[in-house]
Amino acid sequence: MTKRFLATAAFVLLSSTVTASPTDIGATVETACPFGDCAAGISLSYLGEFVIPSGHMENGVEFGGISGLDFDAATGHYIAISDDRSERGPTRFYELDVDVDASGLKGVSVVKQVTLKDKNGEPFAARTVDPESIRLGKDGIYWGSEGDGKALLPPFVRVAAPDGSFVREFKLPEGFAPTADRSTGIRDNLAFEDLAVAPSGDVFVGVEAALYQDGPNPSLTTGSLSRIIRYDGASGEPKAQYVYPVSPIPQAATKADGGNDNGMSEMLALDDHRLLAVERSYAQGFGNSIKIMMMDLADATDVSAIASLAKNDQRIVPARKSQILDLRAIGLVPDNIEAMSMGKAKDGSDVVILGSDNNFSAAQKAQFYAFKILRRPQPARHQL
Repeated sequence: MTKRFLATAAFVLLSSTVTASPTDIGATVETACPFGDCAAGISLSYLGEFVIPSGHMENGVEFGGISGLDFDAATGHYIAISDDRSERGPTRFYELDVDVDASGLKGVSVVKQVTLKDKNGEPFAARTVDPESIRLGKDGIYWGSEGDGKALLPPFVRVAAPDGSFVREFKLPEGFAPTADRSTGIRDNLAFEDLAVAPSGDVFVGVEAALYQDGPNPSLTTGSLSRIIRYDGASGEPKAQYVYPVSPIPQAATKADGGNDNGMSEMLALDDHRLLAVERSYAQGFGNSIKIMMMDLADATDVSAIASLAKNDQRIVPARKSQILDLRAIGLVPDNIEAMSMGKAKDGSDVVILGSDNNFSAAQKAQFYAFKILRRPQPARHQL
């Protein structure tokens, strides 16, 4: 019988300190020493919520499905990708103006819409792509498609020009492509959700939950082992893979036979080894629980050569992680948060912006939250 060894002290969840009334502008959330590392301390101040109702139209196309967000310092605007599979309109990203300063988040408006193109220079055909993430890289716009486990469409990360045209594609490592017998590869709708670009130019790509060969989905009593691929951003070649331990589902469904889940829906690089991750869960009858984790990849095991985490006898050290923010715990009622970016407010202060995928549903909304960054992690001795 094979055994899987995960370092028992690999990660610790630390509670955050909340001051002031939680939904007031200026309420702060501080985690002084994530995973015991006080150099990684972070403090955020709440700046408010703005909602674009489902059904809102832009240039004749329904706005929604916001699944990735990134700040463009050259324009002061944000780019946001829609996960519309070319069904309501062309596969696209938006340029957004986010009106936020120390007094709060006042508005989010669409500046323009750009169609993403396939390798042939044409818009994607319906249901041939599932856009989920977007970042600005050194040579263009990096964006990811989750793929389709049922249709056996592999996930991908591509680079696009500002006009949406194809530039190049990153190499997909072995073991990620979907398989008909579900023995290996991505699970349907649980694949490339996460994309982050480090200051070095390295690119991190994460799956929402475990590949089939790596173990089960999260449950109410067990977590799931997600892989994070580290790429050389310039070449698109994989450099390493790490394990991120997704937490168990935090809330049972409150409706009889209701569904629930949990998964990593976004990542954001703070430096070359520390990242923020969104753990997004849903429980029918209850709604979404959104927790922001900080992870540290320093000293995490490179599992590139390990074909199956579930059938492995090597010792594996996963990414350390620590909770820094629970949106419900500070009094907010989050929707389906899948987008996260650092950027600049109108007054020049550093902010974190969160955005939700409304699934183009009348029961949901395109929701944005803003937080001012009061303190962020400092350089540490650990470097990958």
